[in-house]
Amino acid sequence: MTATTPAYAHLKDPTAVRRLLTAPTLGPLVALILACVFFSLSSEQFLSGGNFSLIVQQVMVVGTLAIGQTLIILTAGIDLSCGAVMAFGSIVMAKLAAEGSVPPLLAITLGLLVCAGFGLLNGLLVKGVPLPPFIVTLGMLNVAFALTHIYSEEQTISRLPSELTVLGDTFPLGNTDITYGSLVTVALFLLFAYALGATGWGRHVYALGNSPESARLNGIGTTRLTIGVYALAGLVYGIAALLLISRTGVGDPQAGQTDNLDSITAVVLGGTSLFGGRGTVLGTLLGVLIVGVFRNGLQLMGVASVYQTLITGILVILAVTVDQMSRRKVR
Repeated sequence: MTATTPAYAHLKDPTAVRRLLTAPTLGPLVALILACVFFSLSSEQFLSGGNFSLIVQQVMVVGTLAIGQTLIILTAGIDLSCGAVMAFGSIVMAKLAAEGSVPPLLAITLGLLVCAGFGLLNGLLVKGVPLPPFIVTLGMLNVAFALTHIYSEEQTISRLPSELTVLGDTFPLGNTDITYGSLVTVALFLLFAYALGATGWGRHVYALGNSPESARLNGIGTTRLTIGVYALAGLVYGIAALLLISRTGVGDPQAGQTDNLDSITAVVLGGTSLFGGRGTVLGTLLGVLIVGVFRNGLQLMGVASVYQTLITGILVILAVTVDQMSRRKVR
């Protein structure tokens, strides 16, 4: 750029403008801003710091699940078992710690490893056999659900040591109380955004989702990479299990029953393609916030929960429709 070239000249570059307008996160960002504007006009409470903190607390568990779901969907897979795996991991942590059979930190570690083990098994079945991800994770959903109720004996586990609930504690930020768990969720989003956008591993994940055969011919170990992605996603579900305990203060065998669908909803609304190879973790963060803002705003307006579900379903259909149309334009 010469000294006589205006600093904003790049905005006139049609390629740069086209790239900006086709960015997968642009649509979710616009939708989130419009939703915030609408609900701020509909309710005086919406723009308060306490309400925004509440929204983040309400979505931090599903948001963490959605990070793992994003990794899997980027490889053109899907995970229907994430909510059930999270619930089982939370019961393992809670029961071991509550019974005092192992130290609390070891109970947390074992819960994380159990969730990672489920992810590893999913990956081995998907890539090693191979089987369709939908079938594998649907079956694993039922396995994890059954084990949760068997191991918990249908009982909610309470009186947990503080090590399991510390992430539910808050600290003041101005006039707003922020939970430590919210910071963990934000940190995970930033970590995986960097890993996918700035590392060779991230480029390989996108290549795998775009074309597994092309990725293999370019020297990428697609089998090892797929299994690793599923195992890593399982570990993230384990972190979500710890956040779930910290938010509720108990080990609840009934938890997470719809979180698998909520995580997929967040990923789709965030602009990640269900066909793999396109999307971002930061887009998923926007998708999670869209869901949280809509549900919170509608609650403040006194709208019944059934209509909140209806609106969320419509948003998902619209997001998938836009994704399908954009793929056809690319072709």
